[in-house]
Amino acid sequence: MAVLIEAISVVIRADSFAEKFPGGWDAFKQIVPNQTLCSDNEIFRVGFMVPKDVEIFVNLLQSMGLVFFKNGEAIDIAVVDQVHGPTSKCEWLEFGRVILGDSGGEIAICRLVGSHSTGIEVFTPVGWEFKKSLSSKYSFVPSKDVQKELKFLRHEDGKDVFLNSLTGKEVYVGRVNNK
Repeated sequence: MAVLIEAISVVIRADSFAEKFPGGWDAFKQIVPNQTLCSDNEIFRVGFMVPKDVEIFVNLLQSMGLVFFKNGEAIDIAVVDQVHGPTSKCEWLEFGRVILGDSGGEIAICRLVGSHSTGIEVFTPVGWEFKKSLSSKYSFVPSKDVQKELKFLRHEDGKDVFLNSLTGKEVYVGRVNNK
C-alpha cells in the first residue's frame, strides 16, 4: 500500500501515532487543516503548498507528542517533497513514482518500508482526480524567485492568488494559514 505525495507532504507513521497521539484518530482529524488527508493504515499523509504551513502543522504534531527529528533523522514525522522525496534522512519511508492505470499519469508516492501489503494500492484524498491534481499540473517557483516571478493579487477561498509575470496567468496557492 502507499499514499499519494503532492506538493509538500507531512507523513506520519501510524504505529507511532497510535502509541503517542492523544485522542486518537478523531482528535487527529480535527486538527488536519485541509482536505488532503489520506492513509493506507501504515502511514498518514497531509499535503501543503507552502513551507510555512508545513512548519506550523509539524510544530502542532510535536506539541501533541510526536517526534520530528532526532540525531538528524525523521522519527515519527517526515516531510516529503513531490519532486525530490523526503527532505531529510528517513529510514522508514520508501519514495517513488508510479503510473496510474487508466489515466497514464505519473504520481509520486510513499509507503512504509517493510509494508505488510504485497501490491501497490495508492490511497488518495477523498474526491482526488488526477486530471485536476497537482500531479498533472505541477509547477514550482523557488523561494528566491517568488518576488520577481509572482505578484500577489489577493486571498480568496483559502488560496493566495498571484499573477505569474512569465506567463501572464493567475496562479493559485492553497493556504491553511495566512501568515
